[in-house]
Amino acid sequence: MKTRKIKLILILSTILLILFTSLNIFTSYIKMKKTVEESIANQSLEAAISIASSIDVEAYKQFLDNPEKNDYYWELRSYLNDARVKLGALFVYTLKVDNPKVSKAMIMGLPGDLTKGFDIGEVCTVPEKQVQKAYKGETYVTEVIPDSVHGAYLSVGAPIKDKTGKIIAYLGIDISAETLNGIKGKVIEDNLFIFIFNGVLILLVIGSFFFLQRWYQKEVAKEVGATEDTYQAEIKTLITSVSSLRHDFTNHIQVLHGFLQLNKPEQAKQYLSSLSKEVQAIKSLKVNIDHPGLSILLQTKKLTAQNHNIDMDFTVSQDAFNKIKTTDLIKILSNLIDNAIDAANELPEEQRKITIRCKADDTQYEFKVTNSGPNIVEAGQIFKQGFSTKKPESGKIRGQGLFIVNEIVNKYEGQISIDSSKHLETTAIVTIPIK
Repeated sequence: MKTRKIKLILILSTILLILFTSLNIFTSYIKMKKTVEESIANQSLEAAISIASSIDVEAYKQFLDNPEKNDYYWELRSYLNDARVKLGALFVYTLKVDNPKVSKAMIMGLPGDLTKGFDIGEVCTVPEKQVQKAYKGETYVTEVIPDSVHGAYLSVGAPIKDKTGKIIAYLGIDISAETLNGIKGKVIEDNLFIFIFNGVLILLVIGSFFFLQRWYQKEVAKEVGATEDTYQAEIKTLITSVSSLRHDFTNHIQVLHGFLQLNKPEQAKQYLSSLSKEVQAIKSLKVNIDHPGLSILLQTKKLTAQNHNIDMDFTVSQDAFNKIKTTDLIKILSNLIDNAIDAANELPEEQRKITIRCKADDTQYEFKVTNSGPNIVEAGQIFKQGFSTKKPESGKIRGQGLFIVNEIVNKYEGQISIDSSKHLETTAIVTIPIK
Protein backbone atom coordinates (compact mmCIF):
# COMPACT_ATOMS: atom_id res chain seq x y z
CA MET A 1 0.00 0.00 0.00
CA LYS A 2 2.83 2.37 0.96
CA THR A 3 4.70 1.56 -2.27
CA ARG A 4 1.60 2.32 -4.33
CA LYS A 5 1.21 5.68 -2.61
CA ILE A 6 4.85 6.54 -3.26
CA LYS A 7 4.48 5.60 -6.94
CA LEU A 8 1.30 7.66 -7.20
CA ILE A 9 3.05 10.68 -5.66
CA LEU A 10 5.98 10.26 -8.06
CA ILE A 11 3.66 10.00 -11.09
CA LEU A 12 1.68 13.07 -10.03
CA SER A 13 4.89 14.99 -9.31
CA THR A 14 6.23 14.11 -12.76
CA ILE A 15 2.97 15.12 -14.47
CA LEU A 16 2.92 18.42 -12.60
CA LEU A 17 6.58 19.05 -13.43
CA ILE A 18 5.99 18.42 -17.13
CA LEU A 19 2.76 20.47 -17.07
CA PHE A 20 4.31 23.50 -15.38
CA THR A 21 7.45 23.35 -17.52
CA SER A 22 5.40 23.03 -20.73
CA LEU A 23 3.27 25.94 -19.55
CA ASN A 24 6.44 27.92 -18.90
CA ILE A 25 7.76 27.17 -22.42
CA PHE A 26 4.38 28.04 -23.98
CA THR A 27 4.20 31.28 -21.98
CA SER A 28 7.76 32.14 -23.05
CA TYR A 29 6.78 31.49 -26.66
CA ILE A 30 3.71 33.76 -26.45
CA LYS A 31 5.69 36.41 -24.60
CA MET A 32 8.43 36.27 -27.23
CA LYS A 33 5.89 36.76 -30.03
CA LYS A 34 4.31 39.66 -28.13
CA THR A 35 7.73 41.22 -27.49
CA VAL A 36 8.63 40.99 -31.20
CA GLU A 37 5.31 42.60 -32.13
CA GLU A 38 5.82 45.43 -29.63
CA SER A 39 9.42 45.91 -30.75
CA ILE A 40 8.40 46.22 -34.44
CA ALA A 41 5.55 48.59 -33.51
CA ASN A 42 7.89 50.84 -31.48
CA GLN A 43 10.49 50.79 -34.25
CA SER A 44 7.83 51.71 -36.83
CA LEU A 45 6.55 54.49 -34.57
CA GLU A 46 10.07 55.95 -34.33
CA ALA A 47 10.26 55.80 -38.13
CA ALA A 48 6.87 57.55 -38.40
CA ILE A 49 8.05 60.34 -36.07
CA SER A 50 11.24 60.73 -38.13
CA ILE A 51 9.39 60.87 -41.46
CA ALA A 52 6.79 63.26 -40.03
CA SER A 53 9.53 65.68 -38.93
CA SER A 54 11.10 65.66 -42.43
CA ILE A 55 7.97 66.75 -44.33
CA ASP A 56 7.84 70.31 -45.67
CA VAL A 57 5.04 71.57 -43.46
CA GLU A 58 4.33 74.81 -45.36
CA ALA A 59 4.06 72.94 -48.67
CA TYR A 60 1.77 70.39 -47.07
CA LYS A 61 -0.45 73.16 -45.68
CA GLN A 62 -0.84 74.54 -49.19
CA PHE A 63 -1.79 71.02 -50.37
CA LEU A 64 -4.44 70.77 -47.64
CA ASP A 65 -5.91 74.10 -48.80
CA ASN A 66 -6.41 72.59 -52.28
CA PRO A 67 -6.05 68.76 -52.03
CA GLU A 68 -5.44 67.56 -55.58
CA LYS A 69 -2.88 65.44 -57.43
CA ASN A 70 -0.50 68.29 -58.23
CA ASP A 71 3.29 68.30 -58.45
CA TYR A 72 3.67 68.38 -54.66
CA TYR A 73 1.30 65.44 -54.31
CA TRP A 74 3.41 63.27 -56.64
CA GLU A 75 6.65 64.45 -55.06
CA LEU A 76 5.50 63.57 -51.50
CA ARG A 77 3.92 60.35 -52.70
CA SER A 78 7.27 59.29 -54.22
CA TYR A 79 9.07 60.23 -51.00
CA LEU A 80 6.64 58.21 -48.87
CA ASN A 81 6.93 55.27 -51.28
CA ASP A 82 10.74 55.27 -50.90
CA ALA A 83 10.25 55.18 -47.13
CA ARG A 84 7.74 52.32 -47.51
CA VAL A 85 10.24 50.27 -49.55
CA LYS A 86 13.11 50.91 -47.16
CA LEU A 87 11.00 50.02 -44.12
CA GLY A 88 9.45 46.98 -45.78
CA ALA A 89 6.05 48.39 -44.79
CA LEU A 90 2.68 47.70 -46.36
CA PHE A 91 1.77 51.40 -46.60
CA VAL A 92 3.25 54.76 -45.57
CA TYR A 93 0.75 57.68 -45.82
CA THR A 94 -0.50 60.95 -44.41
CA LEU A 95 -3.77 61.15 -42.47
CA LYS A 96 -6.35 63.80 -41.85
CA VAL A 97 -7.90 63.56 -38.38
CA ASP A 98 -10.69 66.15 -38.08
CA ASN A 99 -13.04 64.11 -35.86
CA PRO A 100 -12.63 61.53 -33.02
CA LYS A 101 -14.13 58.61 -34.94
CA VAL A 102 -12.88 58.38 -38.51
CA SER A 103 -9.60 59.31 -40.17
CA LYS A 104 -8.94 59.89 -43.88
CA ALA A 105 -5.88 58.91 -45.93
CA MET A 106 -4.60 61.89 -47.92
CA ILE A 107 -1.37 60.87 -49.71
CA MET A 108 -0.40 57.18 -49.95
CA GLY A 109 3.22 56.20 -50.52
CA LEU A 110 2.78 54.10 -53.67
CA PRO A 111 4.67 53.58 -56.96
CA GLY A 112 4.05 56.29 -59.56
CA ASP A 113 2.67 53.85 -62.16
CA LEU A 114 -0.13 52.82 -59.81
CA THR A 115 -2.76 55.42 -60.72
CA LYS A 116 -6.01 53.78 -59.66
CA GLY A 117 -7.31 53.45 -56.12
CA PHE A 118 -6.30 55.18 -52.92
CA ASP A 119 -7.91 58.50 -53.74
CA ILE A 120 -7.30 61.61 -51.69
CA GLY A 121 -9.54 61.65 -48.59
CA GLU A 122 -10.36 57.93 -48.65
CA VAL A 123 -11.65 56.68 -45.29
CA CYS A 124 -8.97 54.79 -43.39
CA THR A 125 -9.46 51.60 -41.37
CA VAL A 126 -7.62 52.83 -38.25
CA PRO A 127 -9.84 51.77 -35.29
CA GLU A 128 -11.86 54.43 -33.47
CA LYS A 129 -9.85 53.94 -30.25
CA GLN A 130 -6.63 54.96 -32.02
CA VAL A 131 -8.40 57.76 -33.95
CA GLN A 132 -9.48 59.24 -30.60
CA LYS A 133 -5.83 59.24 -29.44
CA ALA A 134 -4.78 60.95 -32.67
CA TYR A 135 -7.58 63.52 -32.27
CA LYS A 136 -6.10 64.35 -28.85
CA GLY A 137 -2.68 64.83 -30.43
CA GLU A 138 -1.10 61.55 -29.22
CA THR A 139 0.83 58.89 -31.09
CA TYR A 140 -0.95 55.55 -31.51
CA VAL A 141 -0.21 51.87 -32.04
CA THR A 142 -2.93 49.40 -33.01
CA GLU A 143 -3.26 45.68 -32.53
CA VAL A 144 -3.17 43.52 -35.66
CA ILE A 145 -6.17 44.69 -37.75
CA PRO A 146 -7.92 42.14 -40.03
CA ASP A 147 -8.53 43.48 -43.56
CA SER A 148 -10.20 41.44 -46.29
CA VAL A 149 -8.64 43.54 -49.09
CA HIS A 150 -5.05 44.14 -48.02
CA GLY A 151 -4.69 41.42 -45.41
CA ALA A 152 -4.11 41.80 -41.67
CA TYR A 153 -1.74 44.54 -40.58
CA LEU A 154 -0.51 46.56 -37.61
CA SER A 155 -0.70 50.37 -37.82
CA VAL A 156 1.15 53.22 -36.07
CA GLY A 157 0.75 56.99 -36.33
CA ALA A 158 2.71 60.12 -35.37
CA PRO A 159 1.63 63.78 -35.64
CA ILE A 160 2.95 66.18 -38.28
CA LYS A 161 3.42 69.57 -36.60
CA ASP A 162 4.12 73.05 -37.94
CA LYS A 163 6.67 75.48 -36.49
CA THR A 164 4.23 76.59 -33.77
CA GLY A 165 3.65 73.00 -32.65
CA LYS A 166 0.18 72.78 -34.11
CA ILE A 167 -0.79 69.38 -35.49
CA ILE A 168 -1.77 69.68 -39.14
CA ALA A 169 -1.86 65.97 -40.07
CA TYR A 170 -0.64 62.48 -39.13
CA LEU A 171 1.94 60.17 -40.64
CA GLY A 172 0.78 56.55 -40.67
CA ILE A 173 2.71 53.34 -41.28
CA ASP A 174 1.11 49.91 -41.78
CA ILE A 175 3.12 46.72 -41.26
CA SER A 176 1.59 43.58 -42.77
CA ALA A 177 0.92 40.55 -40.57
CA GLU A 178 2.99 38.47 -43.00
CA THR A 179 6.02 40.66 -42.29
CA LEU A 180 5.33 40.41 -38.55
CA ASN A 181 4.98 36.63 -38.70
CA GLY A 182 8.15 36.34 -40.79
CA ILE A 183 10.14 38.30 -38.20
CA LYS A 184 8.54 36.33 -35.35
CA GLY A 185 9.41 33.08 -37.09
CA LYS A 186 13.02 34.21 -37.56
CA VAL A 187 13.31 35.21 -33.90
CA ILE A 188 11.76 31.92 -32.76
CA GLU A 189 14.07 30.01 -35.12
CA ASP A 190 17.06 31.88 -33.68
CA ASN A 191 15.85 30.95 -30.19
CA LEU A 192 15.00 27.37 -31.09
CA PHE A 193 18.12 26.20 -29.28
CA ILE A 194 16.74 27.68 -26.05
CA PHE A 195 13.46 25.75 -26.43
CA ILE A 196 15.37 22.52 -27.19
CA PHE A 197 17.67 23.18 -24.24
CA ASN A 198 14.65 23.69 -21.96
CA GLY A 199 13.14 20.43 -23.19
CA VAL A 200 16.37 18.50 -22.64
CA LEU A 201 16.72 20.15 -19.24
CA ILE A 202 13.23 18.94 -18.30
CA LEU A 203 14.17 15.37 -19.25
CA LEU A 204 17.40 15.64 -17.27
CA VAL A 205 15.53 16.98 -14.24
CA ILE A 206 12.96 14.18 -14.43
CA GLY A 207 15.71 11.57 -14.94
CA SER A 208 17.73 12.99 -12.05
CA PHE A 209 14.61 13.04 -9.90
CA PHE A 210 13.96 9.32 -10.51
CA PHE A 211 17.65 8.47 -10.08
CA LEU A 212 17.86 10.33 -6.76
CA GLN A 213 14.59 8.76 -5.64
CA ARG A 214 15.88 5.24 -6.34
CA TRP A 215 19.22 6.05 -4.74
CA TYR A 216 17.49 7.47 -1.67
CA GLN A 217 15.29 4.38 -1.35
CA LYS A 218 18.35 2.13 -1.49
CA GLU A 219 20.19 4.24 1.09
CA VAL A 220 17.16 4.24 3.38
CA ALA A 221 16.79 0.47 2.99
CA LYS A 222 20.49 0.02 3.75
CA GLU A 223 20.26 2.32 6.78
CA VAL A 224 17.14 0.60 8.06
CA GLY A 225 18.80 -2.79 7.60
CA ALA A 226 21.90 -1.70 9.50
CA THR A 227 19.76 -0.17 12.25
CA GLU A 228 17.66 -3.30 12.53
CA ASP A 229 20.78 -5.49 12.77
CA THR A 230 22.22 -3.27 15.51
CA TYR A 231 19.07 -3.19 17.60
CA GLN A 232 18.33 -6.89 17.09
CA ALA A 233 21.80 -7.70 18.38
CA GLU A 234 21.19 -5.53 21.45
CA ILE A 235 17.74 -7.05 22.01
CA LYS A 236 19.24 -10.56 21.83
CA THR A 237 21.83 -9.52 24.41
CA LEU A 238 19.10 -8.11 26.63
CA ILE A 239 16.99 -11.24 26.30
CA THR A 240 20.01 -13.38 27.20
CA SER A 241 20.67 -11.20 30.25
CA VAL A 242 17.03 -11.36 31.36
CA SER A 243 17.01 -15.14 30.86
CA SER A 244 20.16 -15.39 32.98
CA LEU A 245 18.56 -13.28 35.73
CA ARG A 246 15.45 -15.45 35.62
CA HIS A 247 17.58 -18.58 35.93
CA ASP A 248 19.50 -17.08 38.86
CA PHE A 249 16.25 -15.97 40.49
CA THR A 250 14.91 -19.55 40.31
CA ASN A 251 18.10 -20.85 41.93
CA HIS A 252 17.90 -18.22 44.69
CA ILE A 253 14.29 -19.18 45.46
CA GLN A 254 15.28 -22.85 45.65
CA VAL A 255 18.17 -22.08 48.06
CA LEU A 256 15.91 -19.97 50.30
CA HIS A 257 13.29 -22.70 50.22
CA GLY A 258 15.95 -25.23 51.25
CA PHE A 259 17.14 -23.12 54.23
CA LEU A 260 13.57 -22.75 55.46
CA GLN A 261 12.86 -26.46 54.98
CA LEU A 262 15.93 -27.22 57.12
CA ASN A 263 14.70 -24.71 59.70
CA LYS A 264 17.75 -22.46 59.30
CA PRO A 265 16.24 -18.92 59.29
CA GLU A 266 19.53 -17.18 60.09
CA GLN A 267 21.23 -18.61 57.02
CA ALA A 268 18.15 -17.58 54.97
CA LYS A 269 18.43 -14.00 56.31
CA GLN A 270 22.10 -13.85 55.42
CA TYR A 271 21.36 -15.13 51.95
CA LEU A 272 18.58 -12.55 51.48
CA SER A 273 20.99 -9.84 52.62
CA SER A 274 23.44 -10.81 49.89
CA LEU A 275 20.61 -10.87 47.35
CA SER A 276 19.59 -7.38 48.44
CA LYS A 277 22.99 -6.09 47.32
CA GLU A 278 22.43 -7.57 43.88
CA VAL A 279 18.97 -5.96 43.70
CA GLN A 280 20.52 -2.59 44.55
CA ALA A 281 23.06 -3.14 41.80
CA ILE A 282 20.29 -3.82 39.31
CA LYS A 283 18.44 -0.69 40.46
CA SER A 284 21.60 1.31 39.83
CA LEU A 285 21.27 0.49 36.14
CA LYS A 286 18.83 3.40 35.83
CA VAL A 287 20.96 6.28 34.60
CA ASN A 288 20.13 9.91 33.99
CA ILE A 289 21.19 10.31 30.35
CA ASP A 290 19.66 12.80 27.90
CA HIS A 291 20.16 10.50 24.90
CA PRO A 292 17.52 7.68 25.00
CA GLY A 293 19.40 5.31 22.71
CA LEU A 294 22.65 5.75 24.65
CA SER A 295 20.83 5.24 27.95
CA ILE A 296 19.30 1.94 26.78
CA LEU A 297 22.60 0.73 25.34
CA LEU A 298 24.57 1.39 28.53
CA GLN A 299 21.91 -0.21 30.73
CA THR A 300 21.88 -3.30 28.50
CA LYS A 301 25.68 -3.55 28.47
CA LYS A 302 25.92 -3.11 32.24
CA LEU A 303 23.41 -5.90 32.74
CA THR A 304 25.49 -8.10 30.42
CA ALA A 305 28.64 -7.18 32.37
CA GLN A 306 26.99 -8.14 35.67
CA ASN A 307 26.09 -11.54 34.23
CA HIS A 308 29.82 -12.01 33.50
CA ASN A 309 30.80 -10.67 36.92
CA ILE A 310 32.49 -7.65 35.34
CA ASP A 311 32.67 -4.42 37.30
CA MET A 312 31.43 -1.80 34.85
CA ASP A 313 31.35 1.91 35.56
CA PHE A 314 30.32 4.74 33.25
CA THR A 315 30.20 8.52 33.27
CA VAL A 316 28.14 10.44 30.69
CA SER A 317 28.01 14.22 30.17
CA GLN A 318 24.62 15.92 30.26
CA ASP A 319 24.42 16.29 26.50
CA ALA A 320 22.01 15.11 23.80
CA PHE A 321 24.87 13.97 21.50
CA ASN A 322 22.61 15.00 18.60
CA LYS A 323 25.39 15.91 16.17
CA ILE A 324 25.90 12.22 15.45
CA LYS A 325 23.21 9.83 14.22
CA THR A 326 21.81 7.52 16.90
CA THR A 327 22.54 4.42 14.81
CA ASP A 328 26.16 5.47 14.35
CA LEU A 329 26.59 6.26 18.04
CA ILE A 330 25.15 2.87 19.00
CA LYS A 331 27.41 1.05 16.51
CA ILE A 332 30.53 2.78 17.83
CA LEU A 333 29.91 2.18 21.55
CA SER A 334 28.30 -1.24 21.10
CA ASN A 335 31.33 -2.62 19.25
CA LEU A 336 33.86 -1.02 21.63
CA ILE A 337 32.03 -2.28 24.76
CA ASP A 338 31.54 -5.79 23.30
CA ASN A 339 35.29 -5.98 22.61
CA ALA A 340 35.95 -4.78 26.17
CA ILE A 341 33.62 -7.44 27.65
CA ASP A 342 35.27 -10.18 25.58
CA ALA A 343 38.74 -9.06 26.72
CA ALA A 344 37.76 -8.71 30.39
CA ASN A 345 36.24 -12.21 30.39
CA GLU A 346 39.70 -13.68 29.80
CA LEU A 347 40.83 -12.59 33.29
CA PRO A 348 39.78 -13.98 36.68
CA GLU A 349 36.53 -12.51 38.00
CA GLU A 350 38.20 -10.28 40.60
CA GLN A 351 40.29 -8.57 37.86
CA ARG A 352 37.45 -7.86 35.41
CA LYS A 353 36.80 -4.14 35.10
CA ILE A 354 35.44 -1.77 32.42
CA THR A 355 35.07 2.02 32.57
CA ILE A 356 33.15 4.04 29.99
CA ARG A 357 33.36 7.83 29.56
CA CYS A 358 31.16 9.83 27.19
CA LYS A 359 32.13 13.49 27.21
CA ALA A 360 30.99 16.50 25.19
CA ASP A 361 32.31 20.05 24.95
CA ASP A 362 31.93 22.90 22.48
CA THR A 363 34.22 21.37 19.87
CA GLN A 364 33.97 17.57 20.04
CA TYR A 365 32.52 14.39 21.48
CA GLU A 366 34.88 11.96 23.21
CA PHE A 367 34.01 8.31 23.85
CA LYS A 368 36.51 6.39 25.98
CA VAL A 369 36.27 2.70 26.84
CA THR A 370 38.93 1.16 29.15
CA ASN A 371 38.98 -2.52 30.04
CA SER A 372 41.19 -4.94 31.89
CA GLY A 373 42.36 -7.86 29.82
CA PRO A 374 45.23 -9.21 27.71
CA ASN A 375 47.23 -6.57 25.87
CA ILE A 376 46.89 -6.22 22.09
CA VAL A 377 50.13 -7.22 20.42
CA GLU A 378 49.39 -6.24 16.79
CA ALA A 379 47.71 -2.86 17.45
CA GLY A 380 48.42 -1.65 13.89
CA GLN A 381 46.28 -4.40 12.33
CA ILE A 382 43.15 -4.16 14.45
CA PHE A 383 41.23 -1.79 12.13
CA LYS A 384 41.58 -4.09 9.13
CA GLN A 385 38.47 -5.98 8.12
CA GLY A 386 38.64 -9.61 9.24
CA PHE A 387 41.50 -9.12 11.73
CA SER A 388 40.74 -10.32 15.27
CA THR A 389 42.74 -11.10 18.41
CA LYS A 390 40.06 -13.59 19.50
CA LYS A 391 40.14 -17.30 18.83
CA PRO A 392 38.13 -18.44 15.77
CA GLU A 393 34.71 -19.91 16.55
CA SER A 394 32.61 -22.01 14.22
CA GLY A 395 29.76 -20.03 12.63
CA LYS A 396 30.93 -16.71 14.07
CA ILE A 397 32.42 -13.91 11.95
CA ARG A 398 35.31 -12.11 13.59
CA GLY A 399 37.19 -8.89 12.86
CA GLN A 400 34.22 -6.70 11.87
CA GLY A 401 33.63 -4.53 14.99
CA LEU A 402 36.59 -2.15 14.93
CA PHE A 403 36.51 -2.02 11.13
CA ILE A 404 32.89 -0.77 11.31
CA VAL A 405 33.79 1.71 14.08
CA ASN A 406 36.70 3.05 12.03
CA GLU A 407 34.46 3.51 8.96
CA ILE A 408 31.89 5.49 10.97
CA VAL A 409 34.57 7.65 12.63
CA ASN A 410 36.07 8.48 9.24
CA LYS A 411 32.61 9.49 7.98
CA TYR A 412 32.46 12.15 10.70
CA GLU A 413 36.11 13.14 10.11
CA GLY A 414 36.92 11.98 13.63
CA GLN A 415 39.78 9.95 15.13
CA ILE A 416 40.10 6.60 16.87
CA SER A 417 43.06 5.31 18.83
CA ILE A 418 43.79 2.11 20.78
CA ASP A 419 46.26 2.25 23.67
CA SER A 420 47.35 -1.12 25.04
CA SER A 421 50.68 -0.05 26.57
CA LYS A 422 49.68 -0.53 30.26
CA HIS A 423 49.88 -4.03 31.72
CA LEU A 424 46.57 -5.91 31.29
CA GLU A 425 44.74 -2.72 30.29
CA THR A 426 43.49 -1.43 26.94
CA THR A 427 41.86 1.94 26.19
CA ALA A 428 39.91 2.84 23.05
CA ILE A 429 39.31 6.56 22.45
CA VAL A 430 37.02 7.96 19.75
CA THR A 431 36.72 11.71 19.12
CA ILE A 432 34.09 13.23 16.82
CA PRO A 433 34.33 16.94 15.94
CA ILE A 434 31.14 18.97 16.37
CA LYS A 435 30.30 20.92 13.20
